[in-house]
Amino acid sequence: MPADQPTILATSGGYRPASRTYLEFDALVHHAVELSGVTGRAPKVTVVGTASGDQRFFNDHLHQAGRVAGFDISTLDLFPMPNHDDVPGMLLEQDVVWVNGGSVANLLAVWQVHELGAPMRAAWEAGVVLAGVSAGSICWYVGGTTDSFGPELRAVTNGLSLLPYGNGVHYDSEARRRPLVHELVAAGTLPTTHCTDDGVGLVYHGTELVEAVSERDGKGAYIVTREGDAAVEERLEPRRLVNP
Repeated sequence: MPADQPTILATSGGYRPASRTYLEFDALVHHAVELSGVTGRAPKVTVVGTASGDQRFFNDHLHQAGRVAGFDISTLDLFPMPNHDDVPGMLLEQDVVWVNGGSVANLLAVWQVHELGAPMRAAWEAGVVLAGVSAGSICWYVGGTTDSFGPELRAVTNGLSLLPYGNGVHYDSEARRRPLVHELVAAGTLPTTHCTDDGVGLVYHGTELVEAVSERDGKGAYIVTREGDAAVEERLEPRRLVNP
């Protein structure tokens, strides 16, 4: 059962340490499933690990987390070749597509080679909830700030542009993120940019930002706009999610 409209949840969170398994899905991943509206069966969630090279050991951690959460987890691997015969069809069968973090520049390059942009858009338009963390957040936007090229953060501007904004992730935990977002917006390199502290997600219906949500206390979301030659920041207070 797809969401009743195109939906994206772009985050700087979603996982937490676990006692028996390596990790568990935190409230943001659970919220992505809630947004899909699925009932009466295990939610179908495919995780895309392109940004970190489709690490098989991490895929195992995700399957274990899915078992704990009651999700039907699959992975879309592109290394060394796609692990599905019909990638567009597989995406359309999901309730949620969750994209992991890593190198957003490499993710976008590999997705371009495999012509994944159009299938992702088709899934979004069909009501599959698109979501993810860090690189898996930036990819849905025009672009954002990234350490894909080295320790010094740089701009990336070739995102899928399903959302016509820039995106700033890890806004409170990496000191260079906020000032660089301001510089890029002031210069016009990025359009109006939506940013998240760690543990925060932004919910979009179509291209409209409808809500900020958080799995941690005291965190914020932000909108950075250009006024003249300067950047102006507005803080949004997220709705606190109930941790599973």
